Amino acid sequence: MATIRLMSNNIWNCDSNKPAWEAIGEDCSAKARMPGIARVYAETKPDVIGLQEASHTMVDLLAHELQKLGLRYTVLWARFTSILYRSELFEVADAEYLCYPEHFEGYEGCFNDVRSKSCNLAVLRLKENGKRFVFANTHLWWKNRNPAVKTYQAGSGECRAYQVRLASEMIDRYRKKYDCPAVLLGDMNDTYDSPMMESAHACGFAHAHDVAVEYASEEKGYHYCFPDGHRSYVPGPFKSAIDHILVKGFAADAVRRFDRYIPDYYEPLSDHYPVYIDLLL
Repeated sequence: MATIRLMSNNIWNCDSNKPAWEAIGEDCSAKARMPGIARVYAETKPDVIGLQEASHTMVDLLAHELQKLGLRYTVLWARFTSILYRSELFEVADAEYLCYPEHFEGYEGCFNDVRSKSCNLAVLRLKENGKRFVFANTHLWWKNRNPAVKTYQAGSGECRAYQVRLASEMIDRYRKKYDCPAVLLGDMNDTYDSPMMESAHACGFAHAHDVAVEYASEEKGYHYCFPDGHRSYVPGPFKSAIDHILVKGFAADAVRRFDRYIPDYYEPLSDHYPVYIDLLL
């Protein structure tokens, strides 16, 4: 058995600096932020990373920063949901990209602005022992399901549940084809107690937090970092987190650790702190 580290990281789609940041003498451009993101990966050493809100500009800059640090990651490109993997450890046996529909039946409005909500899938083979698994990196619809919140849009919770079902259907095709387990991770834009998570459980997924046998972080891993500025991280409960890692088809003790990386220097890099698992394969 080999232990691998899988990470999800929304790195905030922001290529250029913003006036509010300039006014306080700071820079939120991709060029300014990607060295910090690369530092995270140098310190945590994930073997596979699912990125969300990762523009082509950001991924290009990040790849160069990783190279400077001597970190060898190969990019499986997709619109905003690229995957980074260590090619000395893995090879891609198969892959597919799913862009979620812009419209959701029964509700008005768009449910996939700028086609950023998607699922990027890779079947990865671990060279050390030949074992395969599905790595599916997703970003679900973002608007709130609570009518009392400014960003409310009717059908948002139901839409995320539907998107999880679409992702699960794609994942199951590859699980059947390669007879292997699967990981579905990403910015799912909803909490543990949500229709989205109910849908995931109904599709046979378990949350890595719930099945980790050695350690499970209880942090939410999300803070304020937007075009108008950033604020310090305030600890919050796990059930309010919106970045998740789900597993399906693994042995009961396969997930060893579920954790979030929350270093002080990360505050101006992105609103989402990285979340990762250590997994026996």
